[in-house]
Amino acid sequence: MLIYGIALLAGIVTAISPCAYPVLPIVFAGGASGSTRRPFAIIAGLVTTFLVSLLALTWIVDQLGLPNDLLRNISIGLLFLAAATLIIPQLGRAVERPLARLSRRRGGDLGGGFLLGAALGLVFAPCAGLVLTAVVGETASLSGFRRFGVALAYAIGAGGTLLLIAILARSSIQRLRAVNVNRLRVALGVVIGLATLGIAFNLDTKLQTHFPDYTSALQRAFGEKSCYARKRLGQRCAPSQPSSGTAASSLPDYGAAPNFAAISDWINSKPLTTQKLRGNVVLVDFWTYSCINCLRTLPHLKAWYAAYHKAGLEIVGVHTPEFTFEHVPSNVRKAVKDLGVRYPVAIDNDAATWKAYKNSAWPTEYLIDRQGHVREIAEGEGNYDGTEMSIRELLGESSNMLTAAVPDKTPSHLRMTPESYLGWLRLDRYAGAHIEPNKFAEYRFPLSMPPDSLAYAGRWRVDPERIIAGPDAKLRLLFTAQNVYIVLAGHGKLGVFVDGHHVKTIPVSGLSRLYTVLSYPQERENHLLELHFTPGVSAYSFTFG
Repeated sequence: MLIYGIALLAGIVTAISPCAYPVLPIVFAGGASGSTRRPFAIIAGLVTTFLVSLLALTWIVDQLGLPNDLLRNISIGLLFLAAATLIIPQLGRAVERPLARLSRRRGGDLGGGFLLGAALGLVFAPCAGLVLTAVVGETASLSGFRRFGVALAYAIGAGGTLLLIAILARSSIQRLRAVNVNRLRVALGVVIGLATLGIAFNLDTKLQTHFPDYTSALQRAFGEKSCYARKRLGQRCAPSQPSSGTAASSLPDYGAAPNFAAISDWINSKPLTTQKLRGNVVLVDFWTYSCINCLRTLPHLKAWYAAYHKAGLEIVGVHTPEFTFEHVPSNVRKAVKDLGVRYPVAIDNDAATWKAYKNSAWPTEYLIDRQGHVREIAEGEGNYDGTEMSIRELLGESSNMLTAAVPDKTPSHLRMTPESYLGWLRLDRYAGAHIEPNKFAEYRFPLSMPPDSLAYAGRWRVDPERIIAGPDAKLRLLFTAQNVYIVLAGHGKLGVFVDGHHVKTIPVSGLSRLYTVLSYPQERENHLLELHFTPGVSAYSFTFG
């Protein structure tokens, strides 16, 4: 049941997110006009076409070989028609008359409201990308009934919130009853028409890039990123990191640290246990060698190891692989050598130690005192000075002097394209043609793309965690970031184009690893990256900085 609750809350959050901004004036204007039943008809139409487009219509359109933007163009045409029915009363009656027969109660503008909502559902569907592709993708092996339930819960959350907006619009419009009703109807039709015109010229996607992502805080508090959801999913909820003024004596005690479980191999050390390490201050770092967040953390770990190892600090890097190629011990050994890691590294190929710690992210550091108890948990990047202060305090040294200072390169951009996986299992914000899993197929770029979305063209094989290039394989990404990275495997070349201009060609060979695609002096907003692949090269994910 938890998955449905998360989807419901995610729908509520989406309805008030920047993605919904272009829809709101249409819901407001449409709900304020017509009968008291019109807001309900609008939301019923929205939820209906939203579900149909999400679960079936996109696949049908692609199977028929129709243009990728057909659904969007149809919805824009329907929205213009809805605006025209308000501006031209005769047209409105002509459209509503056949649709009203669908209801036992005749009259009013129930049909026109449903038509307006149906068009909105097709426009609103892309807003569901972040949560639904993740949640539905995670349940892809389950029954179609459950996947439908997740989509329905999301639609109810979003639709219910928009219904409240439409009802509020009706109550607010009561104050304008003195205004000529026909003029008011025309004015509302103009509002819908102007909003639709903005959608037609892609102003809806541009708006999303100019407003802060305030909904991420709501997701952390109430949605799929909340502590409640993570605990129910068997993950540890990382606490807030201590402030720079926190003394070790005030650090919380999370209990005895779990032992290293089912480690297949050790690098730079003989096998270790938490019992053998008793008497040392231990920092356990969960990482993987192709993770850019982990790579940005490494200089701090290496500096702490050099500065405090003789004083009793031991660092154990637990390498829990994310991708298949990271399961190969020789790849990990080469990466450890190339990265200059000298402290012990445990190969956790079965994720047994990851599960013992109830870990949920790369990187995460667990700071353990001399008695073997976890005293601090730091998930992600940043707050390195605070962690070093805690290390010094647990070692019994003064916290006033930090000797291992390393520049903090944690990205501080207010908005940045999220990490983007390319295999079908976790594919998110995908704007292209229907995916044919686990076999080579032809793909086409869409005519337009929302911010942070990606699409394929040419011949690709889309596997669960990677894509394999065939002839004329290309990939587009509309990104906002200062730096762009991609995980690649195989041998060949990668042509890099930005906004249609060739930037460079990257040779791909050797160890499957993270490659730097772009690096700018400052953040670039909403630029189109296009990559041209040599056949046989595999790509796994994008990360950004």
